[in-house]
Amino acid sequence: MKPGEHDMDIASLIQLGASAIQGNSDKNTTGIPLDKITAALGSLLGGKGGKPDFGALLSGMQAGGLGDIASSWLGKGANKPVSPDALAGIVGQEKLKEFAGQLGLSEESAKTAIADALPEMVDKASPEGSLLDGLAENLGGMKGLGDMIGKFL
Repeated sequence: MKPGEHDMDIASLIQLGASAIQGNSDKNTTGIPLDKITAALGSLLGGKGGKPDFGALLSGMQAGGLGDIASSWLGKGANKPVSPDALAGIVGQEKLKEFAGQLGLSEESAKTAIADALPEMVDKASPEGSLLDGLAENLGGMKGLGDMIGKFL
């Protein structure tokens, strides 16, 4: 991996999520500028250095009984949808309120936005069914990545 390539991949994933939110069926999100959505997503999913912590998200989904849905996002097949309420429980009420406030959305619109963005973001971060090498550091290195994947087997 070239220097800076990892950051570009992370930025592309967050941009992808922002585009999914802006293009969803909720008229409340369609007019929000992409840079504002991108900043809010980065804050919502922030791990080390503000990079998305997909490992914590996926582990939370597994612990919350959503492991089959998370596995579909990581796998090569179609992504299973997640209910906005179920995903909001994984993200947490405080983070949800902060995300909604940053975008001037109701909590209902914020939950729907997150549920629209995350499947696509995790799917694109896991080509061929595994997380990108550059994202492994957000999971505690290769050991953390191995521990997380082991929870899905």
